[in-house]
Amino acid sequence: MYALLWVIIGFCTIGLIVLMSMKKTMENRLATIKVNGESKESARASRSIIWWIVSTVAWGILSISLFIWWLTQYFE
Repeated sequence: MYALLWVIIGFCTIGLIVLMSMKKTMENRLATIKVNGESKESARASRSIIWWIVSTVAWGILSISLFIWWLTQYFE
């Protein structure tokens, strides 16, 4: 039971660290898009930003789901 909790805490912590470390890079890519407009580099940067947002949302949903699953297992 406690191993599952530590896996969830580790998953959330590592995901948060990765999210924070990539935040500045995504801000720079967004600035590139604003400056360059409709270039190939902007298209590539916009795709990477969209995938970063999708993966962040998926990480958040999975983290919440794992924590809720642990709570249901703990309080049964």
